[in-house]
Amino acid sequence: MNSFFASVEQQLDPALRSCPVAITALDSDHGACVAASYEAKAFGVKTGTSVRDARLMCPGIVFRPSRHRLYVRINLRIADVIDRYAELERIRSVDEFQVALSGDATTLDGAKLLVARLKTAVLEEVGACLRFSAGIGPNHLLAKIAGKLEKPDGFRWLSSDNMPDAVAHLALDDLPGISRAMRERLERASVRDIPALWRLDPRHARAIWRSVEGERFVRALQGMPVPLVETKRGGFGSSKVLAPEFRGPWAAYHVSRWLVEKAAMRLRREGRVAASFSLTLRLFNGLRLAGSLRCSATQDTAEFLRMNRQLWRISWPKVRGTKLMSVGVQLGDIDLLANRSGDLFGPLAPAERTPGERVSAAADFINARFGPDTIRFGFNQAHPGFFEKG
Repeated sequence: MNSFFASVEQQLDPALRSCPVAITALDSDHGACVAASYEAKAFGVKTGTSVRDARLMCPGIVFRPSRHRLYVRINLRIADVIDRYAELERIRSVDEFQVALSGDATTLDGAKLLVARLKTAVLEEVGACLRFSAGIGPNHLLAKIAGKLEKPDGFRWLSSDNMPDAVAHLALDDLPGISRAMRERLERASVRDIPALWRLDPRHARAIWRSVEGERFVRALQGMPVPLVETKRGGFGSSKVLAPEFRGPWAAYHVSRWLVEKAAMRLRREGRVAASFSLTLRLFNGLRLAGSLRCSATQDTAEFLRMNRQLWRISWPKVRGTKLMSVGVQLGDIDLLANRSGDLFGPLAPAERTPGERVSAAADFINARFGPDTIRFGFNQAHPGFFEKG
């Protein structure tokens, strides 16, 4: 989808159409743009541009706070349309869909007809402001790259017939999955442009990436049918951009307690345990504080709250008297409770819950029965966040 968040706002408010629009995470001049309409992009406003700079770059720009739940609802409406006209394989993100081609659509002419049909259907059934760019390729990577070549409302294709010439003008880190750090690593290996990356021996790519993902990436770039690998959940957690009233350290600490309780509840719901806890704090002065602690694999909310409190104590001298932009928590090193071995000295049988874990599970049951936060593990501060409005 093209400038999806801004396009949704323009669709719902006709007064915004043809106007430069930016979507912000924070309803203040201290925030940054998380999306911009093409009218705003023409002035240089893009994701990450500060609100203050956007006003200077684009006089007359209109700001709207992010309404993530609304964008998800529109996403599902678009998914429904696509699935009625084509084979929707997966929703890749809030603004990206993956479609499998079959029958006549496996030819280039057939794919062009399908794309035209989908564009018309989205326009008529969801909204005229909601345009998309389509990419066709023999695998998900080339299709994704092709979809970014012509915006807005474009259509491009990539295959062995036009690779790598069709993308030779791009920088290495224009490709999805190649960060600035990976680009520097490739350049140290004398891979300085996309044609050189395309010619790379996949086994050499594995060595550069220090992972099999390098081999998979290059093989996909060369047009081989490399399937997507199902991702394994690495952890449970969440981060929140803080509202102005919660930016003080004490208030932010209580928001972090709420995040811990929610993450631990999701952990138990999936029958898992975590053996590490991480806390990340971002300050308005640009400082980022991050710390982590290891523990015996557990799903005990009280244990995670204890580690959260310990990391806050370590960070307190640096955050005292400042304002925090965001706070995040993460429960890591995940495994199934069923896989946890017992403790002879506990005593604790394999896969058996500790007393603290049983208390946490009982709290989950009561909260499910009588409503969220009927039971809490001490004081916390709920903070649904700007991204959950709408």
